[in-house]
Amino acid sequence: MTGIYVHIPFCKSRCSYCGFYSTTRIEMRQRYIEAVAKEARLRPTNDTIGTIYLGGGTPSQLSDQQLRQLFDALYNIYKVGSGAEVTIECNPDDITDDFVKTLVQLPVNRVSMGAQTFDDNRLRFLNRRHAAAQVPLAVQRLRDGGIRNISVDLMYGFPGESLDDWQRDIDAVLALDVEHISAYCLTIEEGTVLFEQLKNGENEGMRNWEDEELERTMYELLMDKLAAAGYEHYEISNFARPGFRSRHNTSYWTDVPYRGLGAAAHSYDGQRRQWNVSDLMQYITGVENGTPVVEWEELDADTRYNDRVMLSLRTSEGLELAVLDEHDRTYLLPLAKKYLDEGLLILSAGRLRLSRAGLFVSDMVISDLMRV
Repeated sequence: MTGIYVHIPFCKSRCSYCGFYSTTRIEMRQRYIEAVAKEARLRPTNDTIGTIYLGGGTPSQLSDQQLRQLFDALYNIYKVGSGAEVTIECNPDDITDDFVKTLVQLPVNRVSMGAQTFDDNRLRFLNRRHAAAQVPLAVQRLRDGGIRNISVDLMYGFPGESLDDWQRDIDAVLALDVEHISAYCLTIEEGTVLFEQLKNGENEGMRNWEDEELERTMYELLMDKLAAAGYEHYEISNFARPGFRSRHNTSYWTDVPYRGLGAAAHSYDGQRRQWNVSDLMQYITGVENGTPVVEWEELDADTRYNDRVMLSLRTSEGLELAVLDEHDRTYLLPLAKKYLDEGLLILSAGRLRLSRAGLFVSDMVISDLMRV
């Protein structure tokens, strides 16, 4: 099985924390969808498609007709499996009754919604355009329309956010009874509005706001509350009801090939990585001319080792040592010993995985196991 990711870069407004490629040039949507369909035709495959994921940007900013046109192209060009997981990312305020009617006429069977927080002040800090009260309304509309697989994104570690604030957000998302929850600590990425504000000293509340111990406590509270509610913690930032893991995202962590369509989209075929240009007009004109603007890299042995270790250790199953050759195991295990002794890694039944304590410092642990 192969996955397909389609990047839809259009947004009404840009969130202050977002580092993904996006644009507010909504007037380019139709020409862009036609370019994505042509790119798909330029890149056929005989593989069966097991997952389709529309991400962004804001895919719910596409019109009904554009969504239908996109799915018609994908299903006509590719052999999509009958049980394929088909996800679309949505903003809560885009989920109107009419939008849900469109969704249920499409192959979509999973919706991923960015709530981020249930506090309107923090939403304004992120420059999100929805209000907290719109999230439960959106979930109910999706349920009424027959969508039975909903994921909600949360964020913690805001300036001035207390543990009680975070607990209220967790309680609010649990009250929605959705199948999947993703939760991320707020980070400031270069190129974002928040990064510029921090660099220029424009936002007084952001000075020295990071509190690592509080963030650790928030993460532990998240794990405890979601485990008690019946969610399995299957990846560092992802929690699911049994049977509702994100199959598409799991493919990234388990070495399954995937194909990226659209500006800035990445692809992987098992031997090399490829990525489209992160520029709307360069992408469109390149595809229209039959010569997509792409870069690529062949994966050497060290890169493949690093990828396997990094991605596997993000998951609850961890890294199966038997998939590594003797040379890689000989390199890895002495480096891992320090963290095994400190209780940050666990070695059991031939698998190396992060312990509960190791999850919060996963970046440090994993980077020390890399080849440089």
